[in-house]
Amino acid sequence: MQAAQNTALKPNQTPQIIPSGKACGAEVTGVDLSALDPVTVATLQQAIREHLVVVVRGQPISDPQLIALGKSFGELEPPGMSPIGKPFIDAFPDILVISNIMEQGMPMGNLGAGEAIWHTDMSYRPRPCTIAILHALEVPPAGGNTYFANQYLAYDTLSDELKKKLDGLEVIHDETYNSAGQMRKGFKEVTDPREAPGARHKIFRTHPHTGRKALFLGRRRNACIIGLPLEESERLLDELWAHASRPDFMWHNEWKVGDTLIWDNRALIHRRDAFDNSQRRMMHRVQIRGELTS
Repeated sequence: MQAAQNTALKPNQTPQIIPSGKACGAEVTGVDLSALDPVTVATLQQAIREHLVVVVRGQPISDPQLIALGKSFGELEPPGMSPIGKPFIDAFPDILVISNIMEQGMPMGNLGAGEAIWHTDMSYRPRPCTIAILHALEVPPAGGNTYFANQYLAYDTLSDELKKKLDGLEVIHDETYNSAGQMRKGFKEVTDPREAPGARHKIFRTHPHTGRKALFLGRRRNACIIGLPLEESERLLDELWAHASRPDFMWHNEWKVGDTLIWDNRALIHRRDAFDNSQRRMMHRVQIRGELTS
């Protein structure tokens, strides 16, 4: 396990937004997540608006402080069903634990140690979360990096022909499996994507604050474009996912203990590298309740 570095603020330190130089991503310095003030919140909101995903490094925060950070962005959205059928932390049911750690044969968190494929968080709900916040408590020495891809750019660079063909069409966002391929409790295997349970969202989503359009795919498994023959839907979704995850749309974070990532779930997809399951990884996450997409 890596130890957290002490990045406590120095007197009169000014908040700064440092762009990654990539298609998305920035680091915010000069803020204190354990003692939020209006300047800190405004700086984080500006950074997310301009760069979609931001990281604040090396500031361990408690669960109540994580919840307070989440509430500074809006109403918390309870996490989806955990594999144990109840919240991982009884005292803080709004926190989702993401971990591969097992204790007495029981998982202490979700997703395990495998790869988490490209996805949008909670898009299987009618109101997908808007902002997601992920805080690192324990990280392995290698692997488990998180990648993001800018879906404003994915939309902007689609051909006019595809934009015209797909405008107004909806995609089924399957709820059966999580991004690690684990079946959620209470669901059964889906054999026909057209019958998958989950929300239906327009394939092009307009961001309510920026007014920009983004490609909004959710996740590939069991997806289906409503109104198209299944074979054509499969072909188009394969094409769209290859486009959405282009390397030139990406930025990634290599985790250290105490890092906090905050991102706009409406305009990004993200994925996670696999890592050695003998190494411990523990993340706590909150998310902000979203708007109806159509």
